[in-house]
Amino acid sequence: MEKSLSAITGDINIEARNGKTDALISGLSYDSRTTCRGDLYFALPGLHADGHAFVEQAIAAGARAVIHQVPLSLYHPEIAYLQVTNSRISMSPVAAAFYDHPSRVLKVIGVTGTDGKSSTVSFLHQLLTGMGLKCGFLSTVQFNTGGESVKNHFRQSTPEATEIHKTLRAMVEAGCSHAVIESTSHGLSPKNNRLGDICYDAAVITNISHEHLEFHGTMEQYMDDKANLFRMTGQNRGIAVINIDDKNHNLFAGTASGCRSISFYSATGAQKADYRARGIEETPASIAFTLDSPKGEARVDLNVAGRFNVDNILAASAAVCELEGVEPKTLEPLFPGLKAVKGRMVPVDEGQAFQVIVDYAHTPGAFRRLFPAIRPLVRGRLFALFSSAGERDLEKRPVLGSIADEYCDVIVLADEDPRGENPMALLEEVASGCRNKTKGKSLFLIENRKEAMRHAFSMMKKDDCILLLGKGHEGSIIYANGPVPWDEEEMARILLRELTGKRE
Repeated sequence: MEKSLSAITGDINIEARNGKTDALISGLSYDSRTTCRGDLYFALPGLHADGHAFVEQAIAAGARAVIHQVPLSLYHPEIAYLQVTNSRISMSPVAAAFYDHPSRVLKVIGVTGTDGKSSTVSFLHQLLTGMGLKCGFLSTVQFNTGGESVKNHFRQSTPEATEIHKTLRAMVEAGCSHAVIESTSHGLSPKNNRLGDICYDAAVITNISHEHLEFHGTMEQYMDDKANLFRMTGQNRGIAVINIDDKNHNLFAGTASGCRSISFYSATGAQKADYRARGIEETPASIAFTLDSPKGEARVDLNVAGRFNVDNILAASAAVCELEGVEPKTLEPLFPGLKAVKGRMVPVDEGQAFQVIVDYAHTPGAFRRLFPAIRPLVRGRLFALFSSAGERDLEKRPVLGSIADEYCDVIVLADEDPRGENPMALLEEVASGCRNKTKGKSLFLIENRKEAMRHAFSMMKKDDCILLLGKGHEGSIIYANGPVPWDEEEMARILLRELTGKRE
């Protein structure tokens, strides 16, 4: 694919031009290390590095044009330079134009919220595929462009605009009719503008709780950024699906005024909800309930664990029914075959006498849903191993400790992603919320996550249960000197085999 620079930059405000007046562009990049011959390079200011410092490296790698937001010290006459107000904001419309606006030819469903996004995205993809519709998706965990799902290697729930539009174009080329995008507050924020040029046909919100305030500043701004999904969907006369059990539902309904329909769902059976659960039955490995709606009812039998998945299934079902105009009964045969997302409520069994569950829960909202659901199902003691990410929302650290303290008998704190922070100091901040626990008896601070896990397993007895939280599907633990490979489920299996003497 090749396009002229002038053809793909018509929707951005150019403040100054230098070098060549035009160039033939064959790719987009914002990292000089991955820039290829013929690329347009975006110089992006970042938290730890400024892309303007790597313009020359990008040109040496073959970049034919550069979009930058501050004057450069050197301009090559054979390179096209465009100075803009904000390089990052400009990247979205340019990427959409370069890839021929793929979201305009797909039915795009956006899923936002604090918790449950990846599971809801996965359930939507599975339901649409089960109906015979070719569907792709992007989530924190995986990507799928119409074939096999692959691991999300970006370490961003919502990648940069260049990757999003490239992925959507791949879906179009593969014959997809639908796409589901996990639409985070970072991606929806005008500061990043990663999703600013997506044409959404449906907007879904799961719930709202304390998260990412290091970026948004306030809860009000956090919610306003998420509400952009409904504003954008309204501009396209799409449909909105909102969790009426969340106290902020009216705020999102207000921003969805441009949508052709607004549907509410409720796992608590709220009568004002359009889609609601009735008669929920739960075992440690399954959930069943009746889904009531204006379009009729359906029996939902799920072979997935976690009561919070009732919310996720309701959200996905409501979106499919409203977008495709089908009755819930149409989805009934598909429910038993739905599979959980990797790293979400995954039981790990290597023959040990106690229960081990891996889950991605890492926010106060997720903790408040998870612990009350698990506690009644545990006959012995409940353990939890977790922490909080470094260089992220500081206020939630003691809150996480406090919630776990309320429900758990034993808490083990271990590195999650300390990044540039002092790992033990970070654990102490989380521990400050564990006021009913005693260090060395019911509270343990062990930086090394492998050793922390080994210590926790050594204390456990028959009928105990441990929740390994915060890492889920993630493939690394990030320290000051970079990421260290990590697989939570596999490490748990290795240590359990070590404990039980079981061979692979």
